[in-house]
Amino acid sequence: MAVISVFVAYPIVSSFILSFQDWNLVGTKEWTGFTNYQRLSKDSIFKDALRNTAYFSFGSIPGKILLALFLALLLNKRVFGLKAFRTIYFLPVVCSSVAAALMWQWLYDTNFGFLNFLLRKIGLGPVPWITSDKWAMPSVIAVSVWKDVGYNMVIFLASLQDVPAEIYEAAKIDGAGRWTMFRYITLPLISPATLFVTIMSVISSFRVFDVTTVLTGGGPGTATISLVQYIYKCAFQFFRMGYASAVAYVLFLIVLGFTILQMRFARRWVHY
Repeated sequence: MAVISVFVAYPIVSSFILSFQDWNLVGTKEWTGFTNYQRLSKDSIFKDALRNTAYFSFGSIPGKILLALFLALLLNKRVFGLKAFRTIYFLPVVCSSVAAALMWQWLYDTNFGFLNFLLRKIGLGPVPWITSDKWAMPSVIAVSVWKDVGYNMVIFLASLQDVPAEIYEAAKIDGAGRWTMFRYITLPLISPATLFVTIMSVISSFRVFDVTTVLTGGGPGTATISLVQYIYKCAFQFFRMGYASAVAYVLFLIVLGFTILQMRFARRWVHY
């Protein structure tokens, strides 16, 4: 309990108090009340970061969940090379986020990237994947889905293998088709895993930092800057620790709100 208090409770309480102060990391802390929170409403970069984080989250979460479920259903069958396929799809998860972002930075390069090389081969012009406002965020979302889908796939796969085969056999005897079995047997029985994957995907998406920092640096302009990236800039580039803490607590409240909503509505569709 003492360790938890030192490394968890103390930073949480300390940063909450700091969000009501002005501190440049070395000077004296000055109590400013709600000033930091009031400034957020007039901060255009904060609004861009909030909008980008929402765009990233709602763009990446469906892909991470649906694609992971699709892959898990495929890899739950007995096919040749099954272990090799499972390993290939899980490899991006164990790959360093920085290494993955650097690799995709090369793939996305406008002049020398592999993707534009393929486009030129079929007669299409190069696409500025990470250097244009239009394509930067979808490109970041694609990398994030590629990086994280393997983790969710393993969770779904473990849950699918816990579904008793006798239930499917009984359903087949009753004349149920594949879609009917998936809709009324598979989905309800793996609903706890679906809830877990959804909550973890929401939390990780709102905490996106490494991919956007390495791949685009938050640019072009502020097209891909995330809330966590803005917290880092405020704290360690602008040395506005109090303001960074205020942004962090806004992010905390957003994630907490979404988590409570998911847990509340989970009672209607999760079957234990």
